[in-house]
Amino acid sequence: MTALRTVTSTRRLPEVDVVVVGMGWAGGIIAAELAKAGLSVVGLERGPDRPADGEEFTRKHDELRYRVRHGLMQDVGRETWTFRHHDGEAATPMRHLGAFLPGTGVGGSSTHYGGNTARFAPWEFEMRSRTVERYGEDAIPAGSTIQDWGLTYDELEPYYDRFEWAAGVAGRAGSNPFEGRRSRDFPLRCHPDPETSTLFGEACAGLGHHPFPMPLAILSEEYTNPDGVRRGACVQCGDCAHFTCAVDARGDARVVSLPVARRSPKFELRADAEVLRVLHDGRRANGVVYQVEDGTVEEQPAGMVVLAAYTFNNVRLLLTSGLGRPYDAASGDGVVGKNYAYHVHALGTAFFSDRTFKKYMGAGGGGQAITDFAADNFDHSDAGFIGGAQVMVASGGGAIGSLAVPPGTPSWGAAWKDAIRRWYDRSLSVSALGNVLAYRANHLDLDPTYTDSHGDPLLRITFDWQPNELAIASFAEARIREILTAMEPDHLVTAADSGHFDTVPYQGTHNTGGAIMGAEPRTSVVNSWQQMWDCENLWVVGGSAFPQNGTPGPTGTICALAYRAAEGMQTYAQRPGMLA
Repeated sequence: MTALRTVTSTRRLPEVDVVVVGMGWAGGIIAAELAKAGLSVVGLERGPDRPADGEEFTRKHDELRYRVRHGLMQDVGRETWTFRHHDGEAATPMRHLGAFLPGTGVGGSSTHYGGNTARFAPWEFEMRSRTVERYGEDAIPAGSTIQDWGLTYDELEPYYDRFEWAAGVAGRAGSNPFEGRRSRDFPLRCHPDPETSTLFGEACAGLGHHPFPMPLAILSEEYTNPDGVRRGACVQCGDCAHFTCAVDARGDARVVSLPVARRSPKFELRADAEVLRVLHDGRRANGVVYQVEDGTVEEQPAGMVVLAAYTFNNVRLLLTSGLGRPYDAASGDGVVGKNYAYHVHALGTAFFSDRTFKKYMGAGGGGQAITDFAADNFDHSDAGFIGGAQVMVASGGGAIGSLAVPPGTPSWGAAWKDAIRRWYDRSLSVSALGNVLAYRANHLDLDPTYTDSHGDPLLRITFDWQPNELAIASFAEARIREILTAMEPDHLVTAADSGHFDTVPYQGTHNTGGAIMGAEPRTSVVNSWQQMWDCENLWVVGGSAFPQNGTPGPTGTICALAYRAAEGMQTYAQRPGMLA
């Protein structure tokens, strides 16, 4: 086992009811709900609290600074991750941000996501039991450790609804025939369809698929949410993913939940406060130790501790704090670090000499999508895989990040420059996001060699594509080619994940697992309320709780789970003990 340094504080602060680690979506929701309930809450965020009039907002359209140079993301010079494909390979540090881009600062990754907030399908919460029931035990891929979540879609549905009305999600209930039951419609109407979406929708409908507008936590009109937070409508600037929102139309923790928490005298936010350890006696958490900008180490005692940071940070903090049973991939024993998952991808681009799309405009990652080939929405008897992919067309796209040229174009020089001028606004891209199952081999642990700027071990990621996921990617690529061909473009090109996982190109920040939820402690870290089995006053909330990854982006599900966790914490504050 990796030896860990001892961390001691120089100052012990007065105890509070709750300390929340991480002020992104999950932490912001929990802080707001508990402060409203009258509990004293301290929120700790390792990054800065950026003012609304700061340059991250006034210069937010600087694509070079934010999309290329990752101005809102974790500094891998201070802390990164090591990566290997399998246990027999030497792990090496990721020296540059690539495949995923965790944010830093108040709001966390919510400040730079695309706004997509689709719900997981009911099947995804009971993936194992439903697969076995329909196709038999042999349908589960070799080495897979998928498991049911310990709660159903119907149990989580009220919390999905709370999130959508808090964030102001724009969508249309019933437009996706494969979605689960809903309590009510979305609070806001859909955004106008850009021409790329119209063309995609017509092609999909012509092929017999069921296109629908993707739900977006981006206001299509002025909106006041149930907490009284008022925000203005999207101006269709096109710069959402990788950027902050200059007009606060995109729902994120900074503009939706944290304003509610901040107006309570029971809440205090401390930025530039990096949590180093959770203090505990083996059965109960006592608080946290964190370091501030000037190097001072402080102790914050609390009756309840909530880890609501990014997936990697939640898992690493459990491991460095000696909480839970670390997962051992060789034996399959332990749970902390188990079931790390991601998303698998396919992509296609079509080029039209006689169309222009105004790609520099739009709302977030929005557009139309189909889930005909996601979850278990079609018969998998002869598919060669379980699960599937959502296929979608995106709106918006900056001049740097959205450059695409037809096959055969030179990769540099005058001919390349002519091509990017010609095709930038005459191309559209269709992508597929596929679920990744959990496998015994894919996991997170502490690296035995490399450390961060404090001397603590880096988190080590062991991950590679498995045959099931490569089959999903190949299948999705074929569907993309069919859709693009139906549009009758002049040129088209498609690609899909293949071979070994590559950490260099950006693919998505949808990392999940490592502190998974379940129905019993032998196979999970937390229960369905995100309460840790081994430490009843510690909650671990976020994507780290997913037993395996679903098809859509995780944001809506993370936020629904956070609302449910906050409700459980209020119950615990009145009657301590494990929640049923």
